[in-house]
Amino acid sequence: MPGFLLEKALELEQKGIVFGVDEVGRGCLAGPVVAACVAFDWSKPEVICELNDRVVIRDSKLMSRVQRMKAAKAIREVATVFGIGEVDSVTIDEINILQATFEAMRRAVGDACRRERFETVPYVRDVTRFMIDGNKTVPGVDWNQEAIIDGDAKVFSIAAASIVAKEYRDSLMEVLHETYPQYGFAQHKGYGTKQHYAAITEYGIISEHRKTFLKGIKG
Repeated sequence: MPGFLLEKALELEQKGIVFGVDEVGRGCLAGPVVAACVAFDWSKPEVICELNDRVVIRDSKLMSRVQRMKAAKAIREVATVFGIGEVDSVTIDEINILQATFEAMRRAVGDACRRERFETVPYVRDVTRFMIDGNKTVPGVDWNQEAIIDGDAKVFSIAAASIVAKEYRDSLMEVLHETYPQYGFAQHKGYGTKQHYAAITEYGIISEHRKTFLKGIKG
């Protein structure tokens, strides 16, 4: 499970806010790519420890749906601020999935920075840091950034962001399932399962599918 030491040390040393940023849905055949941005108040470690004791905070891919639902709700309640960004399948096809992922992260950062709760938190821009899951920082974000490979397994704030993003996207795909139940979106959430490929073959490709991911597939 990810620890607190990195965020705590940075906030104590620099007096800034530490954000974790992560995305979900990058490898799906359908639906948006979604990113989340989460920050906690590390001057109140007892609140964060209580959160960690109450719910599981770890890489969202290693959690059950019930664990993620409970954790996402608790994170939203405890976080100093959070933001969500999403980019739809049409845009993914237009600009490619890497650029769409960056755009989702930019939107998540922008959403976090616009929220009223963030405006009430004292901060200095030069020492505010965004920790990004992966090996690339995000172009167009005019803040200090650090890319951390496997960050959702190492950094508490990134793990929290992965949970918020995953739960948000899963909920979107369940709504999509109500419109297109024949595709099974509630089960596979848009990933390339045998069930999903079989549904595409039988029922065709819809607007929520990423056409660039389905080249050569008849549907």
